[in-house]
Amino acid sequence: MSKLKTFKTLWKTHKRGIFIAIYNHIIKSGILNWVNDKYFLNLTYLVHYGHFINWDNPKSFNEKLQWLKIYNRNPEYSKMVDKYEVKKYVANIIGEKYVIPTIGVWDRVEDIPFDTLPEKYVIKCTHDSGSVSICKNKDSFDVKNAKKKLAHGLKKNLYFWGREWPYKNVKARIIAEKFIEDNSLNEDQDLRDYKLMCFNGKVKCSFVCSDRFNGEGLKVTFFDKEWKRMPFCRHYPAAEYDIPTPSTYIKMVELAEKLSKGIPFVRVDFYEVNGHVYFGEMTFFPGNGVEEFSPEEWDYTLGSWLKLPIDTMQ
Repeated sequence: MSKLKTFKTLWKTHKRGIFIAIYNHIIKSGILNWVNDKYFLNLTYLVHYGHFINWDNPKSFNEKLQWLKIYNRNPEYSKMVDKYEVKKYVANIIGEKYVIPTIGVWDRVEDIPFDTLPEKYVIKCTHDSGSVSICKNKDSFDVKNAKKKLAHGLKKNLYFWGREWPYKNVKARIIAEKFIEDNSLNEDQDLRDYKLMCFNGKVKCSFVCSDRFNGEGLKVTFFDKEWKRMPFCRHYPAAEYDIPTPSTYIKMVELAEKLSKGIPFVRVDFYEVNGHVYFGEMTFFPGNGVEEFSPEEWDYTLGSWLKLPIDTMQ
């Protein structure tokens, strides 16, 4: 039996999560940083899905995201994933009123004037995921923990985690933004993220992240363009309760399609605050292109919506 067949047998008969946990530990160690992008992505896909990527004829959504990492390298994408630079990019296209105001930008944790920051704010690194801290009360805010998260974030380069190349050359900085509050929410409720999936410049579906900070565990609920719940999950369970259509949804679709024009795939995120839309971020490879669909067929349905340049040659 070949080594690949042996691996597939183990992958099918053992818990997929064991292989992923071990592989993620290896990535975190930096051992694979020297590996070229295509080889790394093939190895990653094998661990997550039990087979290599079909580079000549990718079919699923996740497989096509990997293809885009290698063959769709528009340098503008690096601006779009930079949490500071993207504000100027977005303001240019849809207007500054949709951009959350910036309080300050710093290169080092030591440069942040915590004492002079406002009563409420959000602070995070401009190039990573996971370094965010939310200050709702300056007197009780854990500055020490925020500094620790930011210092750790400044050392990270997301490119090495999944070869999402737009992050490779983003300058590592820290940004503080205005804390935006929705008067319709309770104090312990967080703003919902409305994430619009744009395929070749058109919104085809969206999802909502909820229950992220309330101890229940993150819920990810998908809706079609008419805001009808879709019958699948992607890595996280869907919410069991009703999620109403945001009152500004039509405006979100309009803005997302303007921002995604000419791009094979990008996810554009928004917040709805007191009837006003605010831009959140742009993401080219959600879930790093390895989060599983259940049922699996939806990986191929969304894949059919993503038209690659290679599709026109077949």
